[in-house]
Amino acid sequence: MPSSRRSIRPLPELLVNQIAAGEVVDRPASVVKELVENALDAGATRVTVRLEQGGIELVEVSDNGAGIAAEELPLALMPHATSKIAAAEDLDRIGTLGFRGEALASIGSVARVTIRSRTEAQHEAAEIACDGGETSVPRPASGPVGTTARVRNLFFNTPARRKFLRTVPTEQARCVDAARDLALAHPAVAFVVSTDGRTALDLPPGQTPRERALAALGTELADQVIEVSADEFDDARGATLWGLAGLPAIARATNQAQHVFLNGRPIRDKTVQHAIKEAYRGLIEPGRHPTCVLMIEMSPAAVDVNVHPAKVEVRFRDPSLVHTLVLRALRRALQSADLTPTIATARPTMLGPREIGPAATLADRLRHGPWPDSGAPIDYAATREALASAENGPVDGGRGSASGWPDAASIAEPKPQTPLPAPIPASRVLQVHNSYLVTQDAEGVVIVDQHALHERVMFEQLVARVSREPLERQRLLTPSVVPATPAQIARLPELAPLLSRIGVEAEAIGPEAIGVHAFPSFLFERGVDPVDLMSDLLERSNDFAPDSEEALRDVLDMMACKAAVKAGDRMSEGELAELLTLRDEVERSSNCPHGRPTSVRLTIRELERLFKRS
Repeated sequence: MPSSRRSIRPLPELLVNQIAAGEVVDRPASVVKELVENALDAGATRVTVRLEQGGIELVEVSDNGAGIAAEELPLALMPHATSKIAAAEDLDRIGTLGFRGEALASIGSVARVTIRSRTEAQHEAAEIACDGGETSVPRPASGPVGTTARVRNLFFNTPARRKFLRTVPTEQARCVDAARDLALAHPAVAFVVSTDGRTALDLPPGQTPRERALAALGTELADQVIEVSADEFDDARGATLWGLAGLPAIARATNQAQHVFLNGRPIRDKTVQHAIKEAYRGLIEPGRHPTCVLMIEMSPAAVDVNVHPAKVEVRFRDPSLVHTLVLRALRRALQSADLTPTIATARPTMLGPREIGPAATLADRLRHGPWPDSGAPIDYAATREALASAENGPVDGGRGSASGWPDAASIAEPKPQTPLPAPIPASRVLQVHNSYLVTQDAEGVVIVDQHALHERVMFEQLVARVSREPLERQRLLTPSVVPATPAQIARLPELAPLLSRIGVEAEAIGPEAIGVHAFPSFLFERGVDPVDLMSDLLERSNDFAPDSEEALRDVLDMMACKAAVKAGDRMSEGELAELLTLRDEVERSSNCPHGRPTSVRLTIRELERLFKRS
């Protein structure tokens, strides 16, 4: 039987470069990214990108940067030849967008590349070509200071890769997106992108970060984003942050509208994405994703960018610092803004060519109280006193979530500094169909969903109470019997700590039944059925880790929803007034815990337009 042993041998240089190209260059957008990064590293103040057939047939990037000397052009097309690093220690403080020295060699192995460049010291330009890995000698050419790189017929010699490219419009959109991302991070640089002779992007030089963000993503977003900033930087560690955060009303179905940059580099990072998600928790519906542009600056020594061939992933030396920075900055901005959507912004808004735990919780002594129709009245005075205390009271900074990040409730924030619209005049309230409250504020007519707002109020009360001690429970004379599957019964011991915190005592009383022996007192007062609550909790228990803060908040959310006043419940004038008063005092009252808005505003301007007065 013949041996299956194969001899070890070095790979041909072209094959090595083509393998590298598979990691660095997977589509025309990758070429755009690599060439534009080179232009920015060269100090360009103007970058022009020209595409044909979605970049499949041509990607041309021209810049007015420092250029490449004629004698160095052959080195530019050699693998692992670069001007950006010289020693191993340089990898610990990378301050340029590119540094590997493999992009041009990789592109040249799978395309037909021409590079024309001139430095300030040269009287004429020089040009070099690379055709599927075969490099010519430099020859004289005419051209200004800077570099023009043309990449034609991508993957012409690797048809297996070429067939995996998408349609021309799809590849074209990705190329424009790649250029736009880099333009966002470099507002001082002019960017022009054309596709088959048509201008797709034209951004002037010298813009502010805000001007650039709105110019690139859509000026229609100007009234739907708020500024975010933080500065926790020193010479050894820390970071600064600036950005724009979208109002909850313009959240999207995917996270593609989240543009995050680190030292001018577009990145996709789970640390930052988690912080963004936590900052918007309870402000947007599950499955929706916030819109934001975040610019993070930190010492190059504090981050490792050499962990992914395409350089889109990074590794922070101190991820918790970055997570806290982003979470605090976003939450501070959201707390300081009026998040009530207008009738116009409540509708979906396109972002350019594509869709783009509370801070200090209520004070420990915040008391729950049912609505008057169901028992004793709510102690509103105690509620307002607790809210005022919560703004300035101590917060346990050491408590964390099961994910390893600081729990949202453990991060204290200052009181909002941005002036908000005047509080709603509670004496002028109309209850419509026993479901919606109509009133006014300084900006127009406000329509409130009574159930959603009461749910948010009760949720914040529950979060405050359970952060101090388990909820007060009431024992039942006879247990309430909850039908359960064997799997749910088997999971009951795992759920026991969570149940104890929310005031539920339960145990298996048969192969297909669980007995509830104690139940939260306030739920009894609100007329909530123990079997109904426990059945829903068991159904959802497979979707969360019982020992996590997220699970606790989800269960408290469910409890608040069941206990809150319902659509169709008639309320007295006093109840209406007190509910609207709490709207101005409870944190995140613009949205219910599920993320749906509790109110919308019809502005005076919109009213005038509807009545043809403007």
